[in-house]
Amino acid sequence: MRFAAAEVVPVHALSTRDKVLAFATMCVGMFIALLDIQIVSASLRDIGGGLSAGADDIAWIQTSYLIAEIIVIPLSGWLASVFSTRWLFAASALGFTLASLLCALAWNIESMIAFRALQGFLGGSMIPMVFTTAFVYFQGKQRVIAASTIGAIASLAPTLGPVIGGWITDISSWHWLFYVNLVPGLFVTIVVPLMVRIDKPNLSLLKRADYLSIALLALSLGTLEYTLEEGPRWNWFSDATITATAWIALIAGVAFIVRSLSVAKPVVDLRALRDRTFALGCVFSFVTGIGIFATIYLTPLFLGRVRGYGALDIGLAIFSTGVFQVATIPLYGWLSSRFDLRWILMAGLALFAISMWDFSPITHDWGARELLLPQALRGIAQQLSVPPTVILALGSLAPDRLKLASGLFNLMRNLGGAIGIAACATVLNDRTNLHFLRLAEHLTVTNESLQAFAGGAIESVDASNPALQQLWNLTYREAQTLTYADAFLLIMVAFAFAVALVPLMRKARPSPAAAAEAH
Repeated sequence: MRFAAAEVVPVHALSTRDKVLAFATMCVGMFIALLDIQIVSASLRDIGGGLSAGADDIAWIQTSYLIAEIIVIPLSGWLASVFSTRWLFAASALGFTLASLLCALAWNIESMIAFRALQGFLGGSMIPMVFTTAFVYFQGKQRVIAASTIGAIASLAPTLGPVIGGWITDISSWHWLFYVNLVPGLFVTIVVPLMVRIDKPNLSLLKRADYLSIALLALSLGTLEYTLEEGPRWNWFSDATITATAWIALIAGVAFIVRSLSVAKPVVDLRALRDRTFALGCVFSFVTGIGIFATIYLTPLFLGRVRGYGALDIGLAIFSTGVFQVATIPLYGWLSSRFDLRWILMAGLALFAISMWDFSPITHDWGARELLLPQALRGIAQQLSVPPTVILALGSLAPDRLKLASGLFNLMRNLGGAIGIAACATVLNDRTNLHFLRLAEHLTVTNESLQAFAGGAIESVDASNPALQQLWNLTYREAQTLTYADAFLLIMVAFAFAVALVPLMRKARPSPAAAAEAH
């Protein structure tokens, strides 16, 4: 490369080809980091069997990744300022690759959980840097394309996770869920130092870093993620551990906010929230996180529990979301060059709400064919809502604020996903019992339709009666199905609320740096 000898290459000195290659390489790193959030979700039972782990233990294969990732994401901007985007991204990619290898070689559940946490920490640090680099490299129509690409990856990679994971596990073994990261991880590790030279390391930041804020942030987010992941399983605050972690998350979070607003050089730029457009962009990032991650959680769970689908069948049934999202990329490019991004965002959020409404008539016999329309709408909605949110929220910020603000913006998406999944899990736990009791109220020995169904075999409430056992199973299945409909409607409400907030955003305007270049 002709710029290999330079420490930092001015953006205007780079050709479009060089910028696109550098950006595309970073997108590969972002894709595998986001893919690995959900790639194990359809294969947890297989991994648990291979490591002789129980159901409670295997849940930590995913929880440990999420806790580590959510801690590092808001810190990635400060870390990039310390070590430079170039070297932090390359080191993270190399570490992520090695952690993936260790996951594949894990010898017991404890080692797997530890390696997954390492994988999540290193993968999470790559994600926000792709956002900031895109805004440094590109302006105008190129920035729209770059944001569209980022938006597609941010929502598509988690969606494809169960699909790819189920397919890999079905044709090979769960070890290959992690081996597949080795080649792209090494590619990113080698190419990024050669191509990405947009800033210099500033190790002096380590001397005056606000380590108290870092500790408070890690403590707050770590305990919050634990509370959200484990709360539904242990009935929330009826469990002493969940209560304790919730209080720790709250107290540490408040202390972090107070501390960050009182120091001159915070590790996370909370002051960026004074910008109304950025603050609303964080809200929309939070809501889209709910929509993306909660639906990825609900749909495979429904297909597995109610329909009895295997990992590969689940992946094939939900694949349509990704297909329609990719197909919408050209449409988004055409719309963004002709219409105000705010109205495209509003249309995308509204379409997401409509897709959740289309999920609500779900019945126990829904499969890939019945899921096609709501999933197609969701795929289109993701592409029309995520990229405009990125451009509107980050596009008008000064370049020196992008690194710290990008971490906060990405944190909101992951936090929305964590809270959305926790809320849906709670709905599934609580509403299933409610629906079951309501259905059971009508299932009495005097019910003529019931007697006709059972062939007159039900004369009394006897648990050993085979007809009664079959009836219980059918009633529980229908109660579960109704509960999934409730969860989808809850997500719809969140998007309806977001749609109402869009008019409060300001129209997209060029960043101060871009405006200066124009003059």
